[in-house]
Amino acid sequence: MNFGTSEIDLIGGMDAFKSIIGDFHLKYCSNTVFEPEITYISACNVEQEAEKIDRYISTGFFKSIDVCGGENVQPFEAFLPLYRKAEQYHLSKKMHVGETGPAENVMRAVEVLGLSEVHHGINAAASAKVMRFLADNRIQMNVCPSSNVMLGYAIGYRDHPIKILYENGVKVTINTDDLLIFDSSIENEYLLLYRAGTLSAGQLDEIRKNGLDVHSEDEL
Repeated sequence: MNFGTSEIDLIGGMDAFKSIIGDFHLKYCSNTVFEPEITYISACNVEQEAEKIDRYISTGFFKSIDVCGGENVQPFEAFLPLYRKAEQYHLSKKMHVGETGPAENVMRAVEVLGLSEVHHGINAAASAKVMRFLADNRIQMNVCPSSNVMLGYAIGYRDHPIKILYENGVKVTINTDDLLIFDSSIENEYLLLYRAGTLSAGQLDEIRKNGLDVHSEDEL
């Protein structure tokens, strides 16, 4: 799950936020690995956010950082102060990129910010060079099929770019995006791709294991 700093501040700061979210985790999904992500909007004032980011990530509560809310709003270099801070606290570095922007944006974001994962990134499928780069560097693409289709970024499930990414050796995972908006579960995302003939049961199972491997590696 990802959370913005405004949500944290609205509740009263990190102590109150950790307590509330921690209680929700224990009450509703105590057996689930919970890895909260701190998220910044791409139009944010990076200088101001970088000055106060320590109060959020120094607690150890957040496991990763993300920037979302539109591509090409600011140059990738503009976000370096946030990502350098995240690196100091050993957060996984991620970003929403390559959903509306070109394939080259994905590679450039990874190179500039040192990303280990990309949220969405489906337009990378348009470039053999970018896919080779992602595969060679084991950059994970967290793909949300229903979100892509419903928003018009993918034509349909059968021809969804995840197939091309997978066949070109890019490490992908299958995700739900916003549950309240897209009304789909992880199981349903797999089923939709299987029924459309996009990927076989064996391929989908390998992708499932990719997602599980992320957690086992992070815990070492």
